Amino acid sequence: MSHDNMPENKLPEAHDASHGHDVAPHGDPFADPGLPVHQPRRTDIDERAAKRAERQVSLMFIVSMLATAGFIASYVIFPIDKIVYIFPLGHVSALNFALGLTLGVALFCIGAGAVHWARTLMSDHEVPAERHPIEADDEVRADVIEQFKTGAAESGFGRRKMIRNTMIGSMALVPLSGVVLLRDLGPLPETKLDHTGWQEATPAQPIQLINMNTDLPMKAEDIQVGSLTFAKPEGLTEDDEQFQEKIAKDALMLVRIAPEDLKDSDSSDLGFQGILAYSKICTHVGCPISLYEQQTHHALCPCHQSTFDLADGARVIFGPAGHPLPQLKITTDDKGFLIATGDFSKPVGPSFWERSA
Repeated sequence: MSHDNMPENKLPEAHDASHGHDVAPHGDPFADPGLPVHQPRRTDIDERAAKRAERQVSLMFIVSMLATAGFIASYVIFPIDKIVYIFPLGHVSALNFALGLTLGVALFCIGAGAVHWARTLMSDHEVPAERHPIEADDEVRADVIEQFKTGAAESGFGRRKMIRNTMIGSMALVPLSGVVLLRDLGPLPETKLDHTGWQEATPAQPIQLINMNTDLPMKAEDIQVGSLTFAKPEGLTEDDEQFQEKIAKDALMLVRIAPEDLKDSDSSDLGFQGILAYSKICTHVGCPISLYEQQTHHALCPCHQSTFDLADGARVIFGPAGHPLPQLKITTDDKGFLIATGDFSKPVGPSFWERSA
């Protein structure tokens, strides 16, 4: 830093003699070596330099705030699948690059501003501290409080309002980056998980049940007592780009139970002549159910052994599942084919925050 424009009485060299301690004499290995002579900084003796340093620190905190705002804006501006070429990194995700750059700048500027503040404006006098017992007495505690007050005064935190306000602003904004990261948990489901492809079925415009294995419509006589048959909605084929996503909610399992074995009248009303259509998706973590015991009418999820009594409204009788399997209301059309006239009675699959039932 140049001293060309400073008066001689303000140069650091002019203050050397008025600060520091005497160095211990040579030859005495046990003598107190003392402290080096304190060298005043330019900001200690020139208020214009101190003001300039204050503006520099404030600028870093302001840049941090702008970078945090850029971090949040990146979530809105850049789509998740956008790829850009950046030399020398190559092809990278635009969103990830923007997030890393803006968050890095925000954190760096807070740290750099704090370091610059400490090196140019806070007191830099070295003070030796005597060793003392771990447990502090009343005198030591009072001394610590006094030192804290002195340090706060020497830091200029209360006097330099520009630094104080910009630092508080930058540090208050940075945590918002973490809040925005919650978006990575995925988009809000809204009501998409409440309904399936069967919701388009109405009594006036029903949807046929299609056998998963043969891709053919089914009649009531095709479902035998003790059998387990899997079905899907009419029009859903593997050629559909969203087939896997749709079948994960639309998949059915059909069982036929003798009327005298049915325990739940509401469940019986949703079926047709003992044929009941339940969701194939386990209500624990969404595994497909495929095991059926015809003597007890119990369906077992192979993942975690949740067991459902299909003769009693598919209520849970064992395992970690939290609620019964949803049931689909079915009947037959004028040709005898099985049809659905509405959506499932409850949302399909595991529990989720916005689950309505």
